[in-house]
Amino acid sequence: MRPAFLSAGLIILTSCAAFGQAANESPTFEVASVKPAEPQAMGMMRVRMSGGPGTPDPGQLTYTNVSLKNVLTNAYNVKGYQLSGPKWLDMERFDITAKIPMGATKEQFQFMLQNLLAERFKLTLHHETKELPMYALVVGKGGSKLKESVEDDPAAPPPPPLPPPGGDGAGPGRFKIGADGTPQLPPGMGKNGMMMMMMNGRMRLVANHRPIGALLEMLGNQLGRPVVDATGLKANYDFTLDFAPDGMNGPMGMMPPPPPPHEGGPGAGGPMASAPDNAGPTIFTALQEQLGLKLEQRKGPVDLLVIDRLEKVPTEN
Repeated sequence: MRPAFLSAGLIILTSCAAFGQAANESPTFEVASVKPAEPQAMGMMRVRMSGGPGTPDPGQLTYTNVSLKNVLTNAYNVKGYQLSGPKWLDMERFDITAKIPMGATKEQFQFMLQNLLAERFKLTLHHETKELPMYALVVGKGGSKLKESVEDDPAAPPPPPLPPPGGDGAGPGRFKIGADGTPQLPPGMGKNGMMMMMMNGRMRLVANHRPIGALLEMLGNQLGRPVVDATGLKANYDFTLDFAPDGMNGPMGMMPPPPPPHEGGPGAGGPMASAPDNAGPTIFTALQEQLGLKLEQRKGPVDLLVIDRLEKVPTEN
């Protein structure tokens, strides 16, 4: 049985930084270390991104097993699909630690990351806007199946801590594995957040008290394209989404497949509407069947960061 994939690190999304501002006009970390990450165990991927202004550890940056795409999205406040660069951008992994000056703002923190990339990886880039394919998330014909969240009881005890990944459910601190081979979260775990797990070739997204924008962000990251909201849904929701990552352009896949044919149209229920294999349904089918939502293909302007130069090996610390 393959071990579970858990994304439980704190990912810092900082305030918007102007594309045109030069990194050399901004502050730098007091000290920083950048080195290639150690290879991880087969079937396991752990990524940690923590620290910085607005977090419990504002003076220390700790990035473990991150790709340069991870760092760039934080440094420039963009999504992965807004980056145009070398193919290895999401493959090579690094460990980065840095000391942040006391009192640094989130904007200054972004510029520190930009300076670090320019200094250690010789990064240069420019900004472009292009008309590109994207998706719009809409409500299906049968209506939304999302469950609106119930406000938390202030007197309720805090949720249990997240245990480390486990494969067999044995012993303390491990998840129990359900009949479908996917880890089962204990009651109360994951409150007011989102958790992504992978096991046996299937992805499970568990969301609690999250707005539709959180789902849009996940979909954009997994599909490698912008996803805009056309649902009109304004509340916070609790939901679980199970799907196979095969064929996607996010961390677990390669290229996004087209969405299934329009409901009731020619070819509806054909190959694109079915599961890619026995691991589960495509993300398009899963959205329709499990959440009552659909992805429609559209086009629109997308702001891009085009990388002109980026060294694969960082300079010495």
